[in-house]
Amino acid sequence: MIDGLLVALGFLTRIPVPGAVFARAGAQARSLPWYPLVGVVVGALLASLAWCLQATPVLLMAALLVAAWAWLTGGLHLDGLADTADAWVGGMGDRARTLEIMKDPRSGPAGVSALVLVLLLKFAALASLPAPLSWTALVIAPLLGRAALTAAFLTTPYVRAGGMGAPLAGASRVACALALLGTAVLVVCAGRRAVLALLVVVGLGLLWRRLCMRRLGGMTGDTCGALCELAEVAVLVTMAL
Repeated sequence: MIDGLLVALGFLTRIPVPGAVFARAGAQARSLPWYPLVGVVVGALLASLAWCLQATPVLLMAALLVAAWAWLTGGLHLDGLADTADAWVGGMGDRARTLEIMKDPRSGPAGVSALVLVLLLKFAALASLPAPLSWTALVIAPLLGRAALTAAFLTTPYVRAGGMGAPLAGASRVACALALLGTAVLVVCAGRRAVLALLVVVGLGLLWRRLCMRRLGGMTGDTCGALCELAEVAVLVTMAL
């Protein structure tokens, strides 16, 4: 089981792990239940950085946290968000064209606009939260962002054969369900605002699934990246409001 955690860490973050774990049979599928825990690790590192920056001006601290967030995750889900935005606009409702645009490594105006808006909202929300609450939000946001991915693979078909996320479809449903249950318990313990953020993320996830099923008949790695980023933003904005 530990190889699943290492694969999740290595795939979702810049934290170094032994490269050999990625070659083990079934390791990627075993990594999916660990996604929420990786979110907690990311959040704990960001919250620790926020604690160290307490004496820093609020706007500068928020900018540094957003930059550290993007660096720590390697911009993996930001890339998926940009590709999804370009494909949804450029695909004009056509499934084949939408999938084709997602494979294009270049970013168009829709993708760039989505990235700017998401990063701006993260920055503004973090700058609006008082210090103790911002530390909680920094843990809950990446936790729910990655828990949303675990839930997505449990409920939504993966449509791109041979894609990076294809092996995750074979993950244990029981292990994933237990991971999501643990996520819910942790969020409940984090307080009323965190619970409200969880409800918003659930609603967002249902809307995301409906859109993906209508346009693609399922999901891709890029749409999962978009889901993660949108869930993180939803948590931060909800807790700030």
